[in-house]
Amino acid sequence: MLRTREPRSPQAPPPAWSRFVLGRPTARFEAKPPPADPYRPDTLFDGWSTQGLTVRLASVRGDAHRYGGQPRQDDVVVAAHEPTGAVVFAVADGVSAAPQSHVGAALACRTAVSDVLRQLDEGRNQVDWKRVVAAAAYQLVMRVTRGGEPTREQKQEAQTLLATTLVTGVVRPAAGGQLDVNLVHVGDSGAWLLHQGLFHPLLGGKDQSADGIFSSAVAALPWVPPQVEGTWYTLPEDGVLLVGTDGFGDPLGDGTGRIGEVMAYELGRPPREPQAVAQLLDFSRETFDDDRTLLAVWPRHRLDEGRATGAAG
Repeated sequence: MLRTREPRSPQAPPPAWSRFVLGRPTARFEAKPPPADPYRPDTLFDGWSTQGLTVRLASVRGDAHRYGGQPRQDDVVVAAHEPTGAVVFAVADGVSAAPQSHVGAALACRTAVSDVLRQLDEGRNQVDWKRVVAAAAYQLVMRVTRGGEPTREQKQEAQTLLATTLVTGVVRPAAGGQLDVNLVHVGDSGAWLLHQGLFHPLLGGKDQSADGIFSSAVAALPWVPPQVEGTWYTLPEDGVLLVGTDGFGDPLGDGTGRIGEVMAYELGRPPREPQAVAQLLDFSRETFDDDRTLLAVWPRHRLDEGRATGAAG
């Protein structure tokens, strides 16, 4: 006889993998599959530690793309450079209006991380960020030209098809458990310091006009800014480096609301299980339906301080 699973009692506690509801939730529905080529999973997460740093990351498809059957347009790539003890990263958010921006985001992240790793292997004291950003932009244009010398029209086609933001950088352990961070960005993806429950913007984010309205205009690769210079930060030993797309940054706001409260509590120390960040990032909140990507880096000693946390409701 065919057996089916009995419905769960309404009084039973929710399963551990339920989405967080932070405010009024979005409608529940079954996601549609994205296009199969190139393959883009709905959700990815990763987590590991080097001798000096602990890394957790996740990227989740937003409800708008799940409902419409579009691919996740965000991407993230992270790599450890063992000779220097550095962690190299890139986070990208494909521009919504660009039909293949998910491809652009993937190309930009992989190219940026590869170029930074190459420069570290060369023994450079300072990363040439102009070279990194130009290399990422070049790969987007080459996607259109297939290796040929680009025409003006092909450069415009690459901008129309593949446009993406980019945040890339290097983080190293420093004296006293601090973090030395070097960052550069194109577009409105951002980075924050989480320290003692407060979020401090480091770079990126949307521009705000005098009337308090945030601009939706996005500078994006393959356009390269005239000036590309890295910014240095030294983060405290009890701080957390966060790098994310606007799918994370917009609902976070200034970090003082319900979403900021939960994020600050859950990310104050690294969760033991990497998938906890994916669950946390995939919260349900009406009107916030964009893709969300977040990279978090802590000094390694923080991993041994705290509770073995999953995301808490």
